Amino acid sequence: MTDKGASSGGPLVTGSEIARMAGVTRAAVSNWRRRYNDFPVPAGGAGNSPLYALADVQEWLGKQRKGQEVSPEVEMWQALRAAYGEQLIAGLADVAGVLAGEKEQRLPKDVATRLRALARTEASVDIVKGLTERFMDSARRAGSDQVTPERVVRAVRHFAPDLPSGATVFDPACGIGMLLLAVASEAKTRCYGQEVDADSARFAQLRARLVSRSDVRVKTGDSLRADGWPDLKADLVVCDPPAGVTEWGREELLLDSRWELGTPSKAEGELAWLQHAYAHAHPGGRVLMVMPASVAYRKAGRRIRAELVRRGIVRQVVALPPGTATSHALPVHLWCLRRPERTGGAGTDDTVRMIDLTGNGPDDSLEPQPGQVVDVPPMELLDDVVDLSPGNHLHARSRDYLSEYAALREQVAEQARRLAALLPELAPGDGPGSLDGATTSVADLARAGLVAYEGAEPVSASEQLDTDYLRGFLRSPFNARRSTSSSGTYRLDGKGSRIPRMGIDEQRRYGSAFRALTEFEERTRKLDELSRQFAEIARDGLATGALAPPE
Repeated sequence: MTDKGASSGGPLVTGSEIARMAGVTRAAVSNWRRRYNDFPVPAGGAGNSPLYALADVQEWLGKQRKGQEVSPEVEMWQALRAAYGEQLIAGLADVAGVLAGEKEQRLPKDVATRLRALARTEASVDIVKGLTERFMDSARRAGSDQVTPERVVRAVRHFAPDLPSGATVFDPACGIGMLLLAVASEAKTRCYGQEVDADSARFAQLRARLVSRSDVRVKTGDSLRADGWPDLKADLVVCDPPAGVTEWGREELLLDSRWELGTPSKAEGELAWLQHAYAHAHPGGRVLMVMPASVAYRKAGRRIRAELVRRGIVRQVVALPPGTATSHALPVHLWCLRRPERTGGAGTDDTVRMIDLTGNGPDDSLEPQPGQVVDVPPMELLDDVVDLSPGNHLHARSRDYLSEYAALREQVAEQARRLAALLPELAPGDGPGSLDGATTSVADLARAGLVAYEGAEPVSASEQLDTDYLRGFLRSPFNARRSTSSSGTYRLDGKGSRIPRMGIDEQRRYGSAFRALTEFEERTRKLDELSRQFAEIARDGLATGALAPPE
């Protein structure tokens, strides 16, 4: 999207837009900026996101013929896709292997020829970076969760703690190393990873080698079933675990010592990964987990969530903006954990910070505004649900408890007053069974045209019959038994039911009493619901401090 620049008087474009214009990646544009002295100077923007005058860019691209022919990088990407198809990560690893000087050459001849030509003008790091960006972009457009998206990487980097020199970082599901290499950007940081896919693990290791990171080691294997780093304790563990996987090895790992917070159910594979990551954090170490939003409230994980809160392990939960994870709009959370310095070191006197960024766009600032963050005492979380969804707790904090309580209190009082007025005063009758003699069946009344059906209940179709009188006697215990099927289903139409024969004035007298009783029952149900809401907000308000008893 272009922007108007005050200095140039014309539209300004970003580096990404230049890349699209020229058919190259953003890495290629960055390389042009370094290599070509005549590349347009920024006409606006910030240091890390400069803007360029569109007219200057078009003129430069025209002179360089960058936008008028397919670049060698594009040709390389197209050849790689044609040769490897769905196994693109294997292709990327083979390219990185050649550039890193591996003796075994696995690239097809055509791809290798194009790579040699490209390497004569591009640095090895830039080639791999550009191809990786193209792969990430294609995975994002396809909605694939095969690799950690750039927006998730950005969020993890934003909320990650500052690391001291020589710190250890671990990612037990590192994929191609996006999180691991992004978070541990300092050269003196020691990085360890594990990945079940051999091609991804190889590519992650080779990417690290190409940027001269000799302190990065990645092993291949299933971290849950075969931990490649059993004795490793890290300052920071980052993890974007597989989501929705039920076959994570629960049956064979039931007695595993990593489940110190509780054995995860088969459906809670994400909580198995969380405890694996936590097991690799040394005292005082941090864990950042990318989690589906549903893990925060699913019933099966309640016990483990309770232990996380009770032991002071979970420090912060961030609901990231929709669209952060992939091309879909479902939100994901970032759970920030800390292993206490000593057993019982962090107690329930601390709070859990809840940050809700779901109202933001996926590329907006990740710094929460005052209305997007709240610190929740652990005791408020330790209920029957142990819901760690930030949005629910922010909503509770923004509620006007006093106004809601006052309005409900008035409604309860009004319903109670109306109930008392509805209670009919009944006089003694002639005794039980006195109305059983002179009766008429509803079927006869229907044949005579005195009864009609509007919806589920019969109504009077004549001035000779009162509707409330009719329905009142149909609901009597005697007729209710006639109208109830053998399966227990009750229907008010009961044509086999019988009602007493009375004059219209007498019918209306009985009908008035029945009508009052029906309204009494309806208002009783309403009062019951209001009473439940009233007690809930009163109890919640007293417990959270939003309400207080009178002096």
